[in-house]
Amino acid sequence: MTEIKFESIGVVQTSYKTLENMPIQPMGAKGVKASIVLNDEFVDGLKDLEEFSHVILIYHLHKVIDYKLKIIPFMDTEEHGVFATRSPRRPNAIGISTVKLIGVNGNIIHIEDADVLDGTPLLDIKPFFGQFDNREHVKSGWLDRKWDEKHITLKSDKRFKTSVE
Repeated sequence: MTEIKFESIGVVQTSYKTLENMPIQPMGAKGVKASIVLNDEFVDGLKDLEEFSHVILIYHLHKVIDYKLKIIPFMDTEEHGVFATRSPRRPNAIGISTVKLIGVNGNIIHIEDADVLDGTPLLDIKPFFGQFDNREHVKSGWLDRKWDEKHITLKSDKRFKTSVE
């Protein structure tokens, strides 16, 4: 693989100190408050961000130490290719989450619904545009066959244990 280098623009602070029982999607962290401490040199980039209801966080899954090309994802018992899942065990340990924006205070961004481990290095923030980011007539592959809101578990389990805590 070609090496690409990114620098963190800040850090995500959450109540999730370990991978044990951590939410695996923002839905699993519904209503849980968190914050982002943005590096001071990037504060000017926050201008007008507070006008948005949601933002997309792009971050480094800094505790992931390896990857698998085929995995058994959450909400399924069958193996799938990693690119057909949201498994954190990816060739490039990059995560994304769409979270609710509560407010901006200097270099602190207050959010809700963050399914991110405390201390996660933040790579970028993008505004969520309802006009562009929502889709109609969506197919969710194997998840469409498994989706049952009454039996959803949105917390981590032993599949996260391949990461370093």
